[in-house]
Amino acid sequence: MKKYISALLIGASMAGLTSCHDYLNEQPESSLTPEKFFATADQLAAYTIGMYGNFPVHDQYTFSLGTFIIDNGTDDMVGMSSSSQWAPGLWQTGSGSGWSFTFIRNANYFLDQALPKYEAGTITGNSNEIKQYIGEGYFMRAYAYWRQYKTYGDFPIVKTALPDEKEELMEASVRQPRNKVARFILEDLDKAIELLPVTATGGKQRINKACAQLLRSRVALFEGTWLKHHKGTALVPGGPGWPGDAALLGDFNIDNEINYFLTEAMNSAKPVADAVVNNLAVNTDTPEGYSDATTCVNPYYGMFTESDLNGYDEVLMYKSYALDQSIYSNIYMQFQRNGGNSGWTRGMVNSFLMKNGLPIYAAGSGYDPDWENQGVTATLQDRDSRIRIFTKGDNCVTAYTTDGGTENWAMGWLINASSEMRCVTGYGIKKGMIYTPNPQAHDHGIQGCIIFRATEALLNYMEACVELNNSVDGNAATYWAALRNRAKVDADYNKTIAATDMNQEALGDFGAYSHGNLVSTLVYNVRRERRNELMAEGFRMDDLRRWCALDQLAANPFQIEGMKFWGTVYDKSAGENPMNLKNGDGTESIVKVDVAGGTGNMSDPAISGPYVHPYQISSVSNNFFNGWSWTRAQYLSPLGAAAFTKTGASFDDNGDQVSPSVVYQNPGWSVKAGYGASAI
Repeated sequence: MKKYISALLIGASMAGLTSCHDYLNEQPESSLTPEKFFATADQLAAYTIGMYGNFPVHDQYTFSLGTFIIDNGTDDMVGMSSSSQWAPGLWQTGSGSGWSFTFIRNANYFLDQALPKYEAGTITGNSNEIKQYIGEGYFMRAYAYWRQYKTYGDFPIVKTALPDEKEELMEASVRQPRNKVARFILEDLDKAIELLPVTATGGKQRINKACAQLLRSRVALFEGTWLKHHKGTALVPGGPGWPGDAALLGDFNIDNEINYFLTEAMNSAKPVADAVVNNLAVNTDTPEGYSDATTCVNPYYGMFTESDLNGYDEVLMYKSYALDQSIYSNIYMQFQRNGGNSGWTRGMVNSFLMKNGLPIYAAGSGYDPDWENQGVTATLQDRDSRIRIFTKGDNCVTAYTTDGGTENWAMGWLINASSEMRCVTGYGIKKGMIYTPNPQAHDHGIQGCIIFRATEALLNYMEACVELNNSVDGNAATYWAALRNRAKVDADYNKTIAATDMNQEALGDFGAYSHGNLVSTLVYNVRRERRNELMAEGFRMDDLRRWCALDQLAANPFQIEGMKFWGTVYDKSAGENPMNLKNGDGTESIVKVDVAGGTGNMSDPAISGPYVHPYQISSVSNNFFNGWSWTRAQYLSPLGAAAFTKTGASFDDNGDQVSPSVVYQNPGWSVKAGYGASAI
């Protein structure tokens, strides 16, 4: 690490040639130079594949980091412990730097070395492959910027691997307005789209043109909706209290920027959506997905569980796993054997429509509230297929017991399991879980991990269209119908909109709000479709942040609920209990309430009512007992204290800043470590 690169462009690493080590057998490492190395298509391929580690994947050992668990800690799904973000003051400025330039510098280094040779025509090998790998370089820089921009907003734009010169690095550390950063990402993706092939060398294991188009639509939608819903706050360029340099804004007009980004989101999403809308994975509406250990009877379910996803048009890119190559994940055991420290929230479950297209509370929906007293399976009957096939029901075939039986898995894992294995809400997550009667070792998961799924393009187009025009155009209508038809829901979205009561939806869906106000029934139902289709795929918190959907929690903390327990077939105290409340080892699950003592395993109905309240089981050292709250500053993450001390700031003995830094902190956050966000 060079001294100033480490200090100023925080987290940057000298890319060197370490990413290409597997291809360095032609000559000793000591004799390799960039001039000699970036000379063949194979060498370009070796370097860019080293940057694929920036994508989320099924984690090999730590399930909490896996793709199907990223949405834990949102109104969709929760774990036993809660994120500090939901108790303002707990999330604090860190002592480190926060932001990272590692992947950005790696991509810049590649482009610095490879582009001149590409333009000069001196790189040897297949010309189409060379173009692909140059396109990957642009894509990887865009993706690295996307990860930082969505977290911090305003961000330095660095287009080259900078020399170890302090003054140059200080100048490059200046944060640019977030809309300029988003435009820069779109520009890189334009270059990637021009260079990347429709079908990549390496198949769906490597980036292709549609991946770049999809990411472009994602970034444009993010910025367009962020500017629209955070307008009038310090979190947009030029807003009241925005800490950036007004001289960098140029002719910035926020309404023009909103229109630009939403239009670009539609333009980028459309080719991807059109290519897949008539080729979505078929949903046979089979709840178990598999008829035996190897036979998938529901392709839509199998798209999230099979190891080979090449046959799915909907899957644009995925990571494959293989036991014989010692490439596997922990997801196999966690989904198959226990609750995986997760569970759908009651709000998530209630957001799914009945098959007839009506919300569960609407007149004529056919929903009977008494179904909740009869168990999970009964609660979900006649509903949108997605919540039924992706939720573990009573005595489901995916249950695991030591004797191979199908005991009521949910109750054992809800009541007596450790935090790592608990089904936190009683609504067990089945998305991504393959059935086998004899689960293998915990680290033997080989399900393919989807990195880019074309279905997102349908949803991106729909939302951008409605946010821009306040109406559904012909393309959006076609996409919406395709998604509802696959979900086995009446395709008439207008019927749903007419029956939607926003006060009812707000009871369990943060997406019912923007900037503290309820959104229109049209906007909400597009958001509902996105929530339901992308469940557990890692989009939820980003969506809530760009929608400015959490302001209402400042004055009205939200209590997470799970399934109904007290007074139901699961509750022995209510009388005869037809369910087997057993653990995986066959022992009886014993319900214990001890809120004050902290030794219980179930929330107290006298405090929480009949539903499972995972954060009201114990009041001991529990910052979330009275619900989740929020403060507006937390829509953006803070830079760490080191980002300021290493870019010119100095502090007196009291810790107060006495000289400025070339970078600024995000609104509401302290430049000193150990302080939470203040109201803005």
